[in-house]
Amino acid sequence: MNQLASHTHKPPIVLGVESSCDETGVALVTLDAVSGTPRLLGQALHTQVAMHAAYGGVVPELASRDHIRRVVPLLRQTLAAANVPLADVDAIAYTAGPGLAGALLVGSAFAEALAFALDKPVLPVHHLEGHLLSPLLASQPPTFPFVALLVSGGHTQLMRVTQVGDYELLGETLDDAAGEAFDKTAKLLGLGYPGGPALSKLAETADRGLVAEIKLPRPMLHSGDLEFSFAGLKTAVLTKVKAAQAEGALSDVMRAALAAAVEQAIVDVLVAKSVQALRQTGLSRLVVAGGVGANRYLRQTLVTACQRRKAEVYFPELGLCTDNGAMIALAGLLRLVAGTPAKTAGGFSVKPRWPLIDA
Repeated sequence: MNQLASHTHKPPIVLGVESSCDETGVALVTLDAVSGTPRLLGQALHTQVAMHAAYGGVVPELASRDHIRRVVPLLRQTLAAANVPLADVDAIAYTAGPGLAGALLVGSAFAEALAFALDKPVLPVHHLEGHLLSPLLASQPPTFPFVALLVSGGHTQLMRVTQVGDYELLGETLDDAAGEAFDKTAKLLGLGYPGGPALSKLAETADRGLVAEIKLPRPMLHSGDLEFSFAGLKTAVLTKVKAAQAEGALSDVMRAALAAAVEQAIVDVLVAKSVQALRQTGLSRLVVAGGVGANRYLRQTLVTACQRRKAEVYFPELGLCTDNGAMIALAGLLRLVAGTPAKTAGGFSVKPRWPLIDA
């Protein structure tokens, strides 16, 4: 199976540490001894949303300091929840990038030091690979190969995934990511941080008749390729908001309608490009991962679109859509199973910018 499992005669247990931005996550993942499928043993997660809300966004220095405070208590919670002694951990995986440099350094230093103290190997993991593989922890996981739609606050990409570590970039955003478009629009509408979930919640209350009257662009919808662009959509919303304010008509009803119109525009593009990617690759499985993957309207629309094509669509559990330690532990575990050698603890570096295809 792999170097660790062959020595221990049991499926390896991997500890994962996530600290790339504003969530601190620790988790333990292993393989089911019978089915061989990944299994989450336990996890603990702390989000910094409340702390950053006062600033309207993530403050990197505050994020780093909070990770330092949280990571040890979260490790203890995880070990207790899983009823696994620290000595039974076979390897430690951590997010090496991309992300905020200071935040990444906290997780990296902690994981490397812990691995050195325990004489365990370490696995630096790509943050987006964690997201991409996270649906494999679902009750009905996908099988390889598949098309992956990675949608988060900082990334919008379509990938062909042949197996663990074998990724082909099909298309990505040329400017704002889908999550950025949600957050920036939410700010224009006076919603709190984080903007995406607040905008989606407001959109559910919209007058559908009024929504239909709002015309917003679907950037690059008919470009013929798999690239994305959402900056122009934000500009169009800004124009609508200013026009409504000038007329004194930016009421709560109009704000809800604009929120729904923006959500529809973003989802229309994401769904169309995802279906195009399935057609272009000839694959029949779509995996959606990243924070925006929790959006209810996106999920519903993708399910309907894939059913029309007789394709299957897979999502991570809602609790695993945001950044978490489980996805990092999983990526490390699957890398081990695939034969990727773990490294000896000692010395570390992080990669704030790191293309997934180079992972």
